[in-house]
Amino acid sequence: MKDGELILLLSEKESYLTEVADRMLHTQRGMIDLKKLKKKKFGDKIKTHIGREFLIVKPNVKDILEKKVKRLPQIMMPKDIALILAFTGIASDSLVVDSGTGSGFLAIFLANYIKGGKIVTYEKDKRFIKVAKENIKLCGLSNIKLKQRDVVKGMNERKVDLVTLDMKDAEKVVKHAYKALKPGGWLVVYSPYVEQVIEVANEIKKKNFCEVKTVENIVREWQIEKYTRPKTLGLMHTGFLTFARKVS
Repeated sequence: MKDGELILLLSEKESYLTEVADRMLHTQRGMIDLKKLKKKKFGDKIKTHIGREFLIVKPNVKDILEKKVKRLPQIMMPKDIALILAFTGIASDSLVVDSGTGSGFLAIFLANYIKGGKIVTYEKDKRFIKVAKENIKLCGLSNIKLKQRDVVKGMNERKVDLVTLDMKDAEKVVKHAYKALKPGGWLVVYSPYVEQVIEVANEIKKKNFCEVKTVENIVREWQIEKYTRPKTLGLMHTGFLTFARKVS
């Protein structure tokens, strides 16, 4: 391993995303001399100064998104992104238009899934553009094109497989999404509140869409210890997803 390379250290109860470097990493199970990683490979183990072991693995995009990248606006959670993939069934060579980019979470997640395809993501806020560029570079993805533009004014892409909207005034972009989509292509709108869902649904009705539905995705984690029960705290409602498929 070489200096600056990202690695994930795993134990039964904790994990750390770090870089190969000439320094010490302080963990709850002792200190790790990261310099020793230069003589290791993925799959090896490394010990803390008190003898606790960590497995060395190559981090995937989920690890990097959760532990490393910068977050500015509210992000779309993995549970909701997974539902987009499941409900639309987009192929690995798809063309996707995403707006707004924000920190780039959705664009990065989708780009990692459709590595033979392309993501074009729109963002008008310069602050978010800067952070998104850094995050995309950190994840090592080359199939994302970032556009600094207000998508309310339109999008240039055509024959698009999927358009995702996670932005204010998403209802104003439905007509542009319809024009960009190929027949059979999908529009997915992420809305934080019901009022936007209604506005988006009204715009969808004006176009030739089918398979229209709005859902929320609630994931409840359980604790399995002495007694088994749902965890008291958890990430429940995050937003609404509205799906629509272009007919012609």
